[in-house]
Amino acid sequence: MNPKVMIFDTTLRDGEQALQASLSVKQKLQIAFSLEKCGIDIIEVGFPISSPGDFKSVQTISKNIKNSRICSLARCITKDIDIAAEAMSFSNSFRIHIFLATSTLHMKSKLKKDFNEILEMATLSVKRALKYTDDIEFSCEDASRTTMDNLCRIVEKVIDLGVKTVNIPDTVGYTTPNEISSIIKNLFERVPNIDKSIISVHCHNDLGMAVGNSISAIQAGARQIEGTINGIGERAGNTALEEVIMAIKIRENILNVSTNIKHKEIYRTSQIISQICNVPIPSNKAIVGSNAFSHSSGIHQDGVLKNRKNYEIISPSSIGLKEMKLNLTSRSGRAAVKHHMNEMGYKETDYDINELYASFLKLADKKGQVFDYDLEALAFINKQQEELEHFSLNFFSVQSISNGLSTASVQLLCGKKIYTESSTSSNGPVNAIYQALNRITHFPIILQKFQLVAKGKGKDALGQVDILVEYKKRKFHGVGLATDIIEASAQAMVNVLNHIWKANKVNEKIQNLKKK
Repeated sequence: MNPKVMIFDTTLRDGEQALQASLSVKQKLQIAFSLEKCGIDIIEVGFPISSPGDFKSVQTISKNIKNSRICSLARCITKDIDIAAEAMSFSNSFRIHIFLATSTLHMKSKLKKDFNEILEMATLSVKRALKYTDDIEFSCEDASRTTMDNLCRIVEKVIDLGVKTVNIPDTVGYTTPNEISSIIKNLFERVPNIDKSIISVHCHNDLGMAVGNSISAIQAGARQIEGTINGIGERAGNTALEEVIMAIKIRENILNVSTNIKHKEIYRTSQIISQICNVPIPSNKAIVGSNAFSHSSGIHQDGVLKNRKNYEIISPSSIGLKEMKLNLTSRSGRAAVKHHMNEMGYKETDYDINELYASFLKLADKKGQVFDYDLEALAFINKQQEELEHFSLNFFSVQSISNGLSTASVQLLCGKKIYTESSTSSNGPVNAIYQALNRITHFPIILQKFQLVAKGKGKDALGQVDILVEYKKRKFHGVGLATDIIEASAQAMVNVLNHIWKANKVNEKIQNLKKK
């Protein structure tokens, strides 16, 4: 069996420090539950001395989390340590994480102390913490800029006192993989009692090397990695734990270690934290980004359809993601178009692939991204019909009162007929417009996503509205662009209505062909 690397999550402590607004107790508990379900070994749930709200959060979480170990942060100050222990007193077993700066820069400019005074503070604090629990973690703040002699001295001292985990943080993200590897190796060579403690690293991402540094530390002997889900945290963030975890899994033959993580919970946990913390995940983010398992190049799409291992080193299902995404763009080849048609249930004999692909390329150049319902329209509706939009917004007006009802009137061209409808809503003018449009079309639509993005700056900036709706168990995308965001919202819905109308026409044509 490969030795275990403990995963220490600080999303609720270091991660929350980077958020624009503090999380509620309920939100923190929800995150803690998701981390526990994912199999995180240690959850650092807060810094209890920092505020009454943080104390309450730590206390609430300690009452509810049973399978992961709870940890709280404390400075080398008696009151910090006492409050941390009190906040976690409902937990059967907990860890107190105490930290103290050890670099010459921090000692002189921040603490105004010499190294002997630092040793004394560390000694008194460790002894104090040991009165509450035998699970103490000691962090040498700014360890990566601490002289090797001083680092070895304090690590040996705290281990001798009974510290079970010693953390070597790259507090400002300054270190390179070779440097942190050298630091860890030096500790193992020079600290005589090093075998009595787990060596941990906590890397920041200021130079974009947090994950690389963490992996190098593992190879040098570290057996605990600290970080956050999605890499959120101070400044440029922390080590993205999901990246380290999957690197350990995929390169297990080289790293020769493993974790206790339930890998199929990774994607769900990432999404929960992104939503609660209101921190979007970049599309190109490793492991959990929307493009992590999507393919746009025609060559890649053909290769992955023949064997996913050609261009995927990680199976989407291994992190709890069921779908492989082949983006349909002008770079896509025939293989991707055939795959989408096949996924919709069409055989190659149902359409002409050459004509479809030629039409697809023209639409992709014009539209950017093509969806399955676009392919249906191209395959089964003649070009004249395809060019025409069945629905067109002639006119709309809205009246809205804060904390009151919004009223909307719309005039919609449906083919050659014009329909007018009105609606009121307590959820704002956009909802009122959508209800009025729905009264005209009678499509059973469920709005799943509404996103507004500013295009440009100033009063002339355009608002782009992207929506995703569900109609009869199928998803349809719509886009609207206008200086007036309500108009852009209305255009996006009309765009969706036209997609649905075309899909219905395709279905009618298919059914008629089957009858023949």
